[in-house]
Amino acid sequence: MAFVHPHPFVFLLILLPISAVAQNDPGYVNVGSFLTATDENSTSWLSPSGDFAFGFSPLKQKDLFLLSIWFARIPDKTVVWYARLDNPVPRGSKVELINDRGLVLTGPQNDELWTSNSTGTLFGFMNNTGNFVLQDSNLNSLWESFKDPRDTMLPAQIMERGGVLSSRQSENNFSKGRFQLQLGDDGNLVLHTINLPTDNPNEAYYESQTTAGDNGTLSPGKELVFNESGYMYILKDDNQRVALRSERVESTADFYFRATLNFDGVFTQYSHPRTSNASGSWNPIWSVPDNICVASNAKIGSGTCGFNSICTIKPDRRPMCTCPKGYSFLDPNDPYGTCKPDFAQGCDEDELSPGNYSFEVRKNTDWPFSDYAYMKPYTEDQCKKSCMEDCMCAVAIFRLGDSCWKKKLPLSNGKVDSNLNSGLAFIKIRNNNSITRPDDRLPNPKPENENQNNLVLMWSMLLGGSVFVNIILIVTICLGFFFIYHKRLKRPILNVDAVEMNLRCFTYKELVEATDGRRSVDLETIGEQQAILTDWAYDCYQEGRLDSLVEYDVEALDDRRKLVRFVMVALWCIQEDPFLRPTMRRATQMLEGVVEVPVPPSPYPYSSSVVVRSSRRD
Repeated sequence: MAFVHPHPFVFLLILLPISAVAQNDPGYVNVGSFLTATDENSTSWLSPSGDFAFGFSPLKQKDLFLLSIWFARIPDKTVVWYARLDNPVPRGSKVELINDRGLVLTGPQNDELWTSNSTGTLFGFMNNTGNFVLQDSNLNSLWESFKDPRDTMLPAQIMERGGVLSSRQSENNFSKGRFQLQLGDDGNLVLHTINLPTDNPNEAYYESQTTAGDNGTLSPGKELVFNESGYMYILKDDNQRVALRSERVESTADFYFRATLNFDGVFTQYSHPRTSNASGSWNPIWSVPDNICVASNAKIGSGTCGFNSICTIKPDRRPMCTCPKGYSFLDPNDPYGTCKPDFAQGCDEDELSPGNYSFEVRKNTDWPFSDYAYMKPYTEDQCKKSCMEDCMCAVAIFRLGDSCWKKKLPLSNGKVDSNLNSGLAFIKIRNNNSITRPDDRLPNPKPENENQNNLVLMWSMLLGGSVFVNIILIVTICLGFFFIYHKRLKRPILNVDAVEMNLRCFTYKELVEATDGRRSVDLETIGEQQAILTDWAYDCYQEGRLDSLVEYDVEALDDRRKLVRFVMVALWCIQEDPFLRPTMRRATQMLEGVVEVPVPPSPYPYSSSVVVRSSRRD
């Protein structure tokens, strides 16, 4: 039989570059191709089956987009992979496939935002599995979305040791969240929280128990496999399989599947009908852990919910976070965040009055890692009384019939747990008629019947020091000027026009009244400025020379803040304008420190002595 030479055209087909063959094939993306974020109808790179798309997914926020991969045939376009960025990208951003860079995402100003760093890229391909792959001329994979996962795994995807899934911050916030799923180097699959912005992990709240064991005789896990049939298991070194859950799943021919680490820390496998007109949502098949509220016991961090909140598990095994009575969410838009108290709890004696506080009682509720005191044996009434009288106590837990735990803010790992055997949580809150926010608190006068111990102690210390003598002197002068001023006000005003311009004699009494009773002072002994004590005291206060005022008395200078307050009160008491002088009650409150003492003005702004004194300085 004669040998038939193949047609030369066959050889030409073999020699054609792969990129040329792929130019018109669905799913293939050639170097130089790009996509631009414009609107909801922006073009995307589809898989051959049309099940998945790569491109810019529009977000609810106007003119913001997410570079992502999503289910293209279902109404909600569920995202399964996205470029990890701090913020979504604006309209006009562009992603391009470049030979020496791979995928490069740039903003409207051509600033680089993200890259796959894939040198030698020949083409990209959007697989029917949802895996976007970049390959070189030898068909080697340079980068693929399956090996750079975010929060979701798809059938046919494998996670090797060291692989990580990271949750989002919320349902619509794609920034990095607090929860991680990780297949450790020891083969153990764990779920844990991390301390953002770092990846430092806390204690695990779920473990697959697939390590080599304490003695190293067991076969550890090496891969987390999500096979094409929709089953998920851990493959061990000896090729044994450890199923995460044994629930039966539907056929992958009729349903889409995904396994997602939700933003609330629950790892869930979902299914969705493949029919394009399906209006149903994703249905959960199984979740781990069964109850994340009870399972989360990390000593560091807030737990499943934020600080001071309470975690309750819902029928779908997802957590719900609530704030106790008297608390509200720090961020009203984050129902899984931290709760803040709506009142200020202080240690002032008037605030500790039993009438100011009451308890909200909750059964089977606890914050296990916020204890600072443990009393046993203790009755329920003793537990409540102890917390009520303790200004540091935010919650008291009474359990086991004779045990009391007192807890302080912030409260972490709050949860409802039926295993607490009807334990009671007494949450201390302010009564409605006394609720105040910390930033609304103003210094109010203390009640008349307040305990006088602090006041007696203050005056006993004051009487023992020389500062008391100076205060008495200033107050005495203040009262003297007060009576003289009022006497001057009662003096009849002479009619200047009726006064005859002639010489007259003055009696001694008239001279005393005309000079306000001033006498000559030995200026060489005490100094010119000290001749008028009130003006000198005000100068010492203004220039910060209170040491001169108390003649460098060490005992008085030991508490300089109290000395300044006393001098300021004295200067208010000797104001020339009677309307500026405080009442005796107000002066007492300022001396006690109950109310703030404002900066006093010059005691004699209209006095001629001030003018004379200032002119002498010049």
